[in-house]
Amino acid sequence: MIAGHFGFAAIVKSRAKSAPLWALMLATVWLDVVFVPLFLLHRETMQPIHPGYGGSIIHADYTHSIAGMLALSAALGAMFLPRLGRRVAIVIALVSASHWLLDLVVHRPDMPVLPGNFGGLPYFGLGLWNYPGAAAGVELVLIVAGAAMYWRAAIEVSEKAGRNGRLASLSAAMVAAFGLLVLFLDYTS
Repeated sequence: MIAGHFGFAAIVKSRAKSAPLWALMLATVWLDVVFVPLFLLHRETMQPIHPGYGGSIIHADYTHSIAGMLALSAALGAMFLPRLGRRVAIVIALVSASHWLLDLVVHRPDMPVLPGNFGGLPYFGLGLWNYPGAAAGVELVLIVAGAAMYWRAAIEVSEKAGRNGRLASLSAAMVAAFGLLVLFLDYTS
């Protein structure tokens, strides 16, 4: 779902023009960024069940728990608060939280409520990764929608500034190409 997360960040950028795209891109994968060191320390793990796209059960019981997502999203928003202001910090925190919601659609039931699955509460996940073509289709929709909305917003900003939209078109094409590349690499691995 990495490519889909980036598509969602582009969608948000088209509406929250004062939020830097790089910050939205970071926010949308923030839970995975924090997952990496925990994975390297064997605090969170991946259990392969088949090769290819969506072929693992992810035991991210800290970063991808509901409580962990809320804490990490709030912390990221707080980091941006002094530099970018309250409104953008809230947008960044919400984009970070969106990661969990998008993952909910594709993950198998492997996302707990509390860190470390404290209390043995149920796990969440709707399991779209069980249908790789459908999961890739959802990501593709997010990429295309993100590129289209970002392109339209960039053209609008360029025209208001008295510039032509060529640079905006190039930027949107780069966002789409990057998302498609990530999707292709993820799907073929």
